[in-house]
Amino acid sequence: MADFGDSMGISASGMRAQAMRMRIVSENVANADTPGYHRKLVTFRPEDRDQPGAVEIGRVTLDPSEPERILDPGHPLADAQGYRLSSNVEAVIEMADAREAQRSYEANLRMFDQARQMSARLLELLRR
Repeated sequence: MADFGDSMGISASGMRAQAMRMRIVSENVANADTPGYHRKLVTFRPEDRDQPGAVEIGRVTLDPSEPERILDPGHPLADAQGYRLSSNVEAVIEMADAREAQRSYEANLRMFDQARQMSARLLELLRR
């Protein structure tokens, strides 16, 4: 039964990490039109617990790529040459990241459910 609990814990850690990743992606999408906003990047790392295979969110870093400079002399944030900075968020990349996080979350959920069903069946067999 401990192996079922371990596998459920690993799956749960994956679901927590992917939910946090979706939160970061949604922050990026929400700030896509914010001038000078740098896209946040998520990294994963092993949890520091006894469960090998469990993951958590590592440091959230900023995308080092420069935001696009847009010529807009009438904009209040334009510099002396008439350029303003947009954000470096690409909607296509964020949608792909969101889709990947969703699929990973669903895969962890299926693994969690499989472990739960297997442990329930084992308990039924032991009761007989």
